Amino acid sequence: MKISILCFDLSSNAFGRAWLLAKALSAGYDVEIIGTSRKGGVWAPMADSEIPVKEFIWDRYPKFSTIKKNILEAIDGDLILASKLMPTSFGIGLQKKYSSGKPLLLDIDDWELGFFYHSGFWGRVGRFLNFSNPNGLPYVWRMERLIRYADGISVSNRFLQKKFQGVLLPHCRDTTILDPIKFDSDKIKEKMGFQNKRVVMFLGTPRPHKGLDDLLEAFKKIKASNLKLVIIGVENQQKFLNKVDLSIRESVVVLPKTPFQKLPELLSIADIIAIPQRQTSDSVGQIPARLFDAMSMAKPIIATRVSDIPEVLDGCGYLVDPNNPSQLVNTIQYILNNSDEARVKGDAARERCRKKYDIHNLESGLSGLIEQVTAKKVNC
Repeated sequence: MKISILCFDLSSNAFGRAWLLAKALSAGYDVEIIGTSRKGGVWAPMADSEIPVKEFIWDRYPKFSTIKKNILEAIDGDLILASKLMPTSFGIGLQKKYSSGKPLLLDIDDWELGFFYHSGFWGRVGRFLNFSNPNGLPYVWRMERLIRYADGISVSNRFLQKKFQGVLLPHCRDTTILDPIKFDSDKIKEKMGFQNKRVVMFLGTPRPHKGLDDLLEAFKKIKASNLKLVIIGVENQQKFLNKVDLSIRESVVVLPKTPFQKLPELLSIADIIAIPQRQTSDSVGQIPARLFDAMSMAKPIIATRVSDIPEVLDGCGYLVDPNNPSQLVNTIQYILNNSDEARVKGDAARERCRKKYDIHNLESGLSGLIEQVTAKKVNC
């Protein structure tokens, strides 16, 4: 069986979830990823993906009508899996379902409307009038009203499950690749210029709801001359660094988006991984994928009590309240002073990830969902 996975924007981190679904399915199915690309090409960390990709350059309406027609013609799988509740993935998938009779699965890992709603009343009004954008607010709003037409639904967290139903399939990781035993952290630290340094690491696109500003504020109050904050995933490093407070600028190292193959090596140098999500409409419907990277690499984790994070960690990390730099300060200092305890928590986090969030769990969950849908089609 061939499965066509639809990704709404290949050039953004949306490709990460689509790739994860494809990787999990590739063991038992012929898979490909199809989608538009706003910036051209595939999201940098996954640029060397071995999964076949069909790329279509994004454009606004009315030009997008022709692009959509070409995408519909390119979908040749026996089953369609739309990644994210977006018009250029789920919307196109629905059209293909009704023109071809092929079953359609929908995977939801974010509350897309939440990203629009954070902009306030007038911001929403302006966005709602953005009819030329194929993924504009009016079309995304419409998608939520059409989910009942999907043949099966999977979601990444409990907020989404409560809102949309579906099978819970959290983000997962290949714990055989993200394995700390494969890396000599001291040698890698020395190679990267962090010898005799303690490293707090933040990974991901530095959007406001990610809480990086809270972490930077906390760093101003931490008294440790050998401590470095390493931020990975910034597109314009120098521009970002210029905005960092002068009092801590020498303690902050900013790195670009990193290829997935190099991520485990980078993670190995972290003494603490910080995931300081804020409590906003952007974050309540998502679970940070980087949480599972950190768990798989057995790292001490500081995270906020947002979404499913407390349940996922379940005592294997350190939790603080969102939007609270003071608690970040206290917890970072506590971990630095109690490294043995932190190491035990990190090992427990890896074991929990290996049992509950390894990619084999995602393989099993997706295969079960596909079997249900295909059996239903046969019976019909």
